[in-house]
Amino acid sequence: MNQFTAIATYSCLAIYFLSHSSDLFALEPQAAKDGQSHYVTNVFPFVNEYCVACHSGDAPEGGLDFERFAEGSSIQEKYELWEHVQRLILEQQMPPSDAEQPTSEQVVSILEAIQLELNTFDCDSEKHPGRVTIRRLNKAEYDNTIRDLLGLDLNLSEDFPADDVGNGFDNIGDVLAIPPVLLEKYLLAAQTIAQKAVADQEIRKRIEVHVAKNDDERLEIAIRNIREFAERAYRRPLTEYETQRISGLLLFAWQQDSSVEEILETIIAAVLTNPNFLFRVEQDPASDDTNGIRSLNSFELASRLSYFLWSSMPDEELFKLARAGDLEKPEVLKQQARRMLADPKAVALVENFAGQWLQLRDVPKLSPDPDKFPNLDQNLQLAMRRETELFFENVVKNDLSILGFLNSDETFVNEQLALHYGMSDIQGPDFRKVKLSEGRRGILTHASILMLTSNPTRTSPVKRGKWILDNILAEPPPPPPANVPELEEGGETLGSLREQMEQHRSNESCAACHRKMDALGFGLENYDAIGGWRDRDGRFEIDASGELPGGKKFDGAAELMGILVDEKKTEFTRCLTKKMLTYALGRGLESYDRCAVNEIVSELEANDYRFSTLITEIVTSAPFTLRESRREE
Repeated sequence: MNQFTAIATYSCLAIYFLSHSSDLFALEPQAAKDGQSHYVTNVFPFVNEYCVACHSGDAPEGGLDFERFAEGSSIQEKYELWEHVQRLILEQQMPPSDAEQPTSEQVVSILEAIQLELNTFDCDSEKHPGRVTIRRLNKAEYDNTIRDLLGLDLNLSEDFPADDVGNGFDNIGDVLAIPPVLLEKYLLAAQTIAQKAVADQEIRKRIEVHVAKNDDERLEIAIRNIREFAERAYRRPLTEYETQRISGLLLFAWQQDSSVEEILETIIAAVLTNPNFLFRVEQDPASDDTNGIRSLNSFELASRLSYFLWSSMPDEELFKLARAGDLEKPEVLKQQARRMLADPKAVALVENFAGQWLQLRDVPKLSPDPDKFPNLDQNLQLAMRRETELFFENVVKNDLSILGFLNSDETFVNEQLALHYGMSDIQGPDFRKVKLSEGRRGILTHASILMLTSNPTRTSPVKRGKWILDNILAEPPPPPPANVPELEEGGETLGSLREQMEQHRSNESCAACHRKMDALGFGLENYDAIGGWRDRDGRFEIDASGELPGGKKFDGAAELMGILVDEKKTEFTRCLTKKMLTYALGRGLESYDRCAVNEIVSELEANDYRFSTLITEIVTSAPFTLRESRREE
């Protein structure tokens, strides 16, 4: 089968498979003869013939060793892997076209066989809500918590070491370590906060809520005030032991004839350096909890809610509901989530979720070539980031469809950004909502994203395509083969960028991945490296056309966005759900989390893809409301 025949055949197969996917998903797994599993009989022979040669041994291609799956697919743990394998075969990326090719009948057979194997995933066989590693407050959460606890907006975390990132976010428990220098910073910060709090009579009223009527009540009232302050700081009621410890500390200072100010400073600093303040503590299941799983109590749920949506501690309404035990009711959780999304503090989702999912935090750090782009200054660069932040905030506040991230014809600009986009009727530094011209649609045509995915001197279809696969479709390409050179900065002497890319991917092991990745990137080629519109690149006319695996053709960004919404909305919805669930839980997702992901995606599809549905379904999901014991490896 030559390359062109293979492409044509695979395109037909892809259309056939997609058009019959609903029937295939409905198929029930069938037992093979002689007691062998469906996988051993129908899947592994194909894998052994076409995959094992490259994907085995000490250095398997892409780090994937199929030999370890000779006896079974381990579908309960490796579901995503087999989805990925199925997609690579369907999209003619594997086997590479320079390798021996399966017949069309074999391709149809293996796609059906893998789907049957995927259908055996059992959400009811074992309940695994997962277990979050105890998490310290990250830098943003620390500052916000101090702000909401004491009314002090000091941003002391700027002096803390940078938070490590895991699974794309900086609130992941497994990577939030405490280096020795951070302990020193916590102590210094607590002392600074205590001094400023005691020196400010407004702020002191947040701590000294109750006032003694006479001298005989002073100690009792002081203990009550400190206990309630500690409960707010720890985000739960104190145990009897904790009450005795904090009361003992206050009593000792009292007996030393310390001043009220000295006592308050000591207590505040002690509370703010306590692990129960610095960490988000959740109790593990007890030995008698069924299947080693327990429901989180209302105080734990209050903290999960508030740090998810506000990156801060619960407010008084959440504490009130927690004391009454009402947050354990799903309808109350949903109602509170909607209330919190409407609160100004929900801007934390923009800053901390969108800022990391869309990598907006990196935009001010980018350095495009000033000779090629002399009109780019710091204000324009900040305006680019602000556009995307305001767009995300608008989706949250107005409960819009998440599909608008792909195809919305509205955005937010000020005068400088409007001029960059070729709009001439916007004046002043304030941002306002505008209708986009026909060429731009959704966040992928925002200057912030386009600049993030470019090189300093030119566009990069590879980076843009990979960014879409990673952050929009959750279909990350495998790592590139070793010793593949970068595309040379040869300018027009080497032809157009598209011609250079075609030469660069002449190696079929590269072309298999680049065929899809580059097509996505070239759909955005009308936008230069800082997001400005162009019809030419030097002396070459821009060709923004492309064809995706499966035969879908497009010409330009608007048509590409249309295909993504029409053909890939389920993949995008699943991608955003997984990103948001990871951020909400503070841990990476496992195969067993796909059951919760599937339920959330189904609810989004049934509710017009509204943003609030994404949030309310997450906060009532099993991974968010339950905690599992540590699993034996």
